Amino acid sequence: MIDLALVPVAGWGTRMLPATKSQPKEMLPVGRKPVVQYVIEELVNSGIRQVLFITGQGKTSIENHFDIDAPLITYLRETGREEQLQDLQFEREDVEYFYTRQRRQLGLGHAVLCGKAMIGQHPFVVALGDSIIGRHAQSDIVSRMTTVFEREKADIVVCFEEVPAEEVVQYGIAKPKGAVGEVFELADLVEKPSIAEAPSRLAVAARYVFSPEIFEALAETKPGKGGEIQLTDAIRILLKRGRKGIGVKLAANEQRFDIGNFESYFQAFIEFALHDPQYGPALREHVRKLLG
Repeated sequence: MIDLALVPVAGWGTRMLPATKSQPKEMLPVGRKPVVQYVIEELVNSGIRQVLFITGQGKTSIENHFDIDAPLITYLRETGREEQLQDLQFEREDVEYFYTRQRRQLGLGHAVLCGKAMIGQHPFVVALGDSIIGRHAQSDIVSRMTTVFEREKADIVVCFEEVPAEEVVQYGIAKPKGAVGEVFELADLVEKPSIAEAPSRLAVAARYVFSPEIFEALAETKPGKGGEIQLTDAIRILLKRGRKGIGVKLAANEQRFDIGNFESYFQAFIEFALHDPQYGPALREHVRKLLG
């Protein structure tokens, strides 16, 4: 059983300045919780028990967030606010957290490579720390992916979502091998193709499962634009060597919320807030009034 996940959170978040100048974009709230808490809750619900964060400059608030805050717990108890202890339940999950730094901003592939010494020869999940799968992270996509990885004896499993044709230019796009179902074999990945050249409309969706061979491929991957080492390029190296790659599609109800720019962030926050069980109904009424 795969119970180890690597979560890259080292990026600068420049598309969300000034909100991210002094705090990580992964710690921006979506509804009641920071983005990265939803990611971890999703992983824990899928059986992950060890999480390795790849952090960087200015990311210590992520470490603080997942620490057990004994003084805060004592304060809530002593001031009669014990009902709020439920909001800190995530601190007490049966999970071990580890942290290492990406000392230079050299891309997602390099961030994953930074975990090599700690992961060793174990298969592992990669979950991007700025993408939530499913509203309020109610998704078992990682569990489905690890099951497929073990059942198919795969080397790579990648999550995909179907996007409109005009959006394929923004993503890594799957080139399937044969028929496409909810699970399909992967022939190749094409990074940001034109609409005419796109082999499908299946876009990489922020979740992966890898054998440790990915580290060898990353070490061989040549830097691309901006000197960055791309994870997609390393995946392609393994596929070209005949390693088995599998794609798993998100279900229709498993929307991916990418907190990478203000447009998608605002949309995610509004959707999560409108579906808040306590505050959602009143907020809907307020929004109706604002819209006239």
